[in-house]
Amino acid sequence: MKLGNKAIFIAGAGRMGRGIALTLAYHGFQVTLIDIKNRNHEEFERLKSIALAEIKSQLKILALSNVFPNEMIDLIVGRIEVCHMDHQPDIWQEADIVFEALPEILSLKKVVYRQICSTLPKETLIASTTSSFSVNTLAEFVTHKDRFINTHWLNPAYLIPLVEVSPSIETSDQSLKEMFQLLEGIGKVPIKCEPSPGFIVPRIQALAMNEASRLVKEGVASIEDIDKASRVGFGLRFAVLGLLEFIDWGGADTLYHASNYLKDSLKSNRFAPSEMIEEKMKSGDIGLKVKKGFYHFEETSLDQYQLETLQKFIDLLQHLGFITSPKDISSVKEDLNEEICNKNS
Repeated sequence: MKLGNKAIFIAGAGRMGRGIALTLAYHGFQVTLIDIKNRNHEEFERLKSIALAEIKSQLKILALSNVFPNEMIDLIVGRIEVCHMDHQPDIWQEADIVFEALPEILSLKKVVYRQICSTLPKETLIASTTSSFSVNTLAEFVTHKDRFINTHWLNPAYLIPLVEVSPSIETSDQSLKEMFQLLEGIGKVPIKCEPSPGFIVPRIQALAMNEASRLVKEGVASIEDIDKASRVGFGLRFAVLGLLEFIDWGGADTLYHASNYLKDSLKSNRFAPSEMIEEKMKSGDIGLKVKKGFYHFEETSLDQYQLETLQKFIDLLQHLGFITSPKDISSVKEDLNEEICNKNS
């Protein structure tokens, strides 16, 4: 069966479920979005109307941004069917892939998984989108554990490319391969992550966001300027270089000394260098300057690597309007003379 012909079901019609449904329908899949809450017919019809209206609204924003023609919106929405689990209890037997996007309530997930697995074909791939629970914990609630995996999408699911994929100790290589193929086929960037609380992105952003709130509390800068610094400084840099690549770029020794300075000046061990940075200092593997850090640069042309990296950065800055063409020197002199005249008048 071709990837595009697979029937994809999503358990949970909330924000994450709707975002995944939009993404898959956008890329040509027929998607069944299944509500699992106990509702009467009128309440379900209201939920269905709201869900489809939200998806349509998000598609309109994409169309307004010239991503695709406005005429395609109804076609894409038409690929999404909204159903209720209680109204069609045997519906799961038609699924080739199931994404679970339920609220982060372990007892609820347990009940729904058991209901799903009671009619689900044994070869159907099941993926949770949890951001809280270990894939190994959730795998205990499903049958044929080799087909179970975690896929942590980032909000908004239809825009953010990254998906953190976490296999359980019993997930088969084939299931992992199929999930990567599906995600890459719809333009996502899947990465493999071992079962760990917070995965990758939530752990990093939790530290950054908490530190930003401390800056506000300490009166270091205004809320607006902290956010501006996050976007124009922090964000732009790490859109081009990954955090570990950036350490290699500047040198682990730079991070080591800066971290110790912050730790001593702010009297907080949260700024202390990590154990791995201390190991890099001892081994001397501190980055580009010695051609070895987190990455190995022994066979890399450093001039070419730095040129290509800076070009990506320049392209991004130009796209966002932060780099403009230089002014002609005569124009600069005219502007300066005009400013002086205005001050003297």
